[in-house]
Amino acid sequence: MTVTDGVVQSVTVGSYTVPTDAPEGDGTLAWDATTIVIVQIGCDVQVGTGWTYGPAACAAVVHDLLTPVVMGRPVTDITGAWEAMVKAIRNAGREGMIGYAISAVDIALWDLKARLLQLPLQSLLGAVRQDVPVYGSGGFTTYEDAQLQRQFGHWVHEQGIPRVKMKIGQSWGTNSARDLARMHQARRIIGEDVELYVDANGGYTRAQAIRVMQQVADLDIRWYEEPVSSDDLDGLREVRNQVLPDVAAGEYGYDLFYFRRMCADEAVDCLQADASRCGGITEWLRVAAVAASYNLQLSGHCAPHLHAQVAAAIPNLRHLEWFHDHVRIESMFFDGTLDPTGGTITPHPGALGNGLTLKFDDIQQYRVN
Repeated sequence: MTVTDGVVQSVTVGSYTVPTDAPEGDGTLAWDATTIVIVQIGCDVQVGTGWTYGPAACAAVVHDLLTPVVMGRPVTDITGAWEAMVKAIRNAGREGMIGYAISAVDIALWDLKARLLQLPLQSLLGAVRQDVPVYGSGGFTTYEDAQLQRQFGHWVHEQGIPRVKMKIGQSWGTNSARDLARMHQARRIIGEDVELYVDANGGYTRAQAIRVMQQVADLDIRWYEEPVSSDDLDGLREVRNQVLPDVAAGEYGYDLFYFRRMCADEAVDCLQADASRCGGITEWLRVAAVAASYNLQLSGHCAPHLHAQVAAAIPNLRHLEWFHDHVRIESMFFDGTLDPTGGTITPHPGALGNGLTLKFDDIQQYRVN
């Protein structure tokens, strides 16, 4: 059998909930566990793996709505499978966990195709770079001073990551005094030469978002993520026009039109997209093209090992988010994870597919369905 003869023969899915190593929170939400939903798609002797971070109910969407669509389809026709999935869920709605489920299946299909072709995924997609820049992401609002010191100190002084991001906007912006104090602490920890990023997760009002940045102008903050709700495109543009850091948003985008509106409204300096939410690798590549048409760069949101290979394949990449929670889970769940020392990750050039191997037996203690 040749690769072009192969069809999808099996689809399996499982949900796994992993407690955090400490309470985590941002400007608008707090959590003590994260759920990863893993899809594996088989053809002949190869298996492709994809995943998303979302409700355990994503697994039911994969099983009930998407598996009947992709079973028996040619493994090489990923765009056709993607389009069929999007059409099949019309009445269920694409946003939220439906989009997460489509993403996980699409990612598994790309991994499977690359493995069947005996190629690294970045080679199948067409790599434009070997090294992918990352930024350390954590600094949760739930962290005490000592926790922030340990985390940022590790990334900057031990691993040499030259850019780090922290959460602000605590309690929907009701404790901006603590936000200001923590930003000053972060700058003291990382020194003057490391880029400092902040993420309010939509917790501020427009005027407050502008005022907060004016109060920390001396800290040379370079990245201001979701200063207001990402649904408030007028607000994002207003903030963008009045602050020094680059304004970024897009992590909650579920389709191409969402990203086009954000670009067309001049709401961001850098667009974000999450392949585990927006429709997988297939849609993430199209989002990158939309961003490029507006002369914008794209930054990958969270799940760095899921994004590494596709990020290596787009010309207008800015960086990936080395998100503490997801890095920890991916290191627990997979062999073949990457090293961010120096501020970049380099997909293994000789490893097939996404370069990862699922530790199936090791993770069963976290399985919820």
